[in-house]
Amino acid sequence: MLTRREPTMDITELFQQGGPLMWAILAASIVGVGVFLERLWSLQRSRVLPRAFVERIRALVAKGKTSEALLLCEENGSSIAQVMAGALRTYEHEAKRSDIKEAVEEVGAREVAHMDRNVEIVGTIATITPLLGLLGTVVGMIQVFREFVSAYAAGTVGPDSFAQGIWQALITTAYGLTVAIPMLLLYRYLQGRNNSLVLEMEEDAMGIVNLLEDRRRSAGKVEADG
Repeated sequence: MLTRREPTMDITELFQQGGPLMWAILAASIVGVGVFLERLWSLQRSRVLPRAFVERIRALVAKGKTSEALLLCEENGSSIAQVMAGALRTYEHEAKRSDIKEAVEEVGAREVAHMDRNVEIVGTIATITPLLGLLGTVVGMIQVFREFVSAYAAGTVGPDSFAQGIWQALITTAYGLTVAIPMLLLYRYLQGRNNSLVLEMEEDAMGIVNLLEDRRRSAGKVEADG
């Protein structure tokens, strides 16, 4: 017995059947992937929180070589270097611990904002792509029912054409969800990566503040003993 084979349709044909909003979803997906790759590059640990550099600065501060440590921080482009530079710069003006901590928080907030830049674009794309897909489906369904009414009035309505119009209208919703789900996962990944780096940066920044305070106490004790 021969079985009936259903007609197949490749991705290109499906894309064309989906209508003009498929191009909007495609453009959004390209932007989202591009922003994700750019953030992934910018949020590398070596560019934000190089561990060897942090340990070197800590060693210099412990030895009292704060000027040399400040020079190295100013030459380094990482986020933690900028935060440490703020602390060291304030320390050299003989500021109190509260002033050093305030300087660290100010520079840290600026660096965190820089790290968060464009991350929300990925989250926005994860939100709007299923909505674009739903819009495409609604527009398609409106078109299907309009044609159904016209065909019914002419007496040429058939279930096959009606069913075909419905599945074509649903293509954009499926495509929007196909883009949105991975984008949401990428967005969550970037958020988690950012939060982890920010927490480590805060710990290292407070470590420098504590080292500077210990250094100040040691210097004051030496002067008192002298």
